[in-house]
Amino acid sequence: MVFITGASSGIGEACARAFAARNRPLWLAARRIERLQELAQELKTRFAIEVKTSCLDVIDRKTVEKFFQDNQSDITRVTILVNNAGLTQGLDPIQSGSLDDWDLTVDTNLKGLLYVTHGFLPHFARRGEGHVINIGSVASRWVYPKGNVYCATKRAVSALTEGMRLDLHGTGVRVSEISPGMVETEFSLVRFKGDQERAASVYKNFRVLTTNDIAETVVWTAERPAHVNIQEIVIYPTDQASTTLFHRKEKT
Repeated sequence: MVFITGASSGIGEACARAFAARNRPLWLAARRIERLQELAQELKTRFAIEVKTSCLDVIDRKTVEKFFQDNQSDITRVTILVNNAGLTQGLDPIQSGSLDDWDLTVDTNLKGLLYVTHGFLPHFARRGEGHVINIGSVASRWVYPKGNVYCATKRAVSALTEGMRLDLHGTGVRVSEISPGMVETEFSLVRFKGDQERAASVYKNFRVLTTNDIAETVVWTAERPAHVNIQEIVIYPTDQASTTLFHRKEKT
C-alpha cells in the first residue's frame, strides 16, 4: 500500500493517479477530506483498487500521534511513504518576513514530515523493507532571493533524507528525494495567500513541469529493484536553468 500526504491536489494527487494506474492500493491523506473522497471514488471506480482516505493535518503533532495509534493494523500494510505535503507563505526578505508565515512553513515542511515518517519507520525497519520518498525542491540546493525560510526547510529535508539513509543502513529500507524545479500547482496560490493574479504570473509564458512529470518520476523511483536505491533526482523544466533563470516566450 502507498501512503501519500498532501494528496488532495498537485503532485500528491498526480502521484495517487500514477500509482493507481499500476493497480497499487492507496492511502491518501490531506486536510481537504472532501476532495480526497472524490479522488478516491474516481480511482476506485476506474481502476478497481482499494483507496483509503484520512483527514490529516501533518503539522498537528497530537493529531498525527492519534492517527497512528488508531490505525496500527492498516499502517503495517504500507510499504511506500510519499512525503509530499509542503507549502510556504510570503516572499519577503528576512528583515521583514512574517513570523507566522515562517512557523507555518517550518511546521509543514519539516516537522510534519518528521511526525509522519516517525510513525511508519519502525514498521518498515522491523519488516526489513519499505521506501520513503520525500518531495524536496531545487530550492534545497540553490537558494533564491526572498526564499530564505522555504529554502531552509527544503535544505533540511535533504539533510533528513540523508540522515534517514544512514540511520536505516542495513535494514533494507530505502530513502529517496525527488527535487523538482518549477511545477504548476497550487503552491504559488498558497504562497501569495489566494492572490490568483500574482500566482498566475509565476508561470506566465513559461513551459513549466507538470505534476504528472513528477509523479512518473516518483513511481519509477519506487519501482526500482529492491537492491537499487535512487538517492536523489533533481528535475528542472528545459526552460529553467536555475532557481532564478527562466526562458519566457511571449505567446503569438
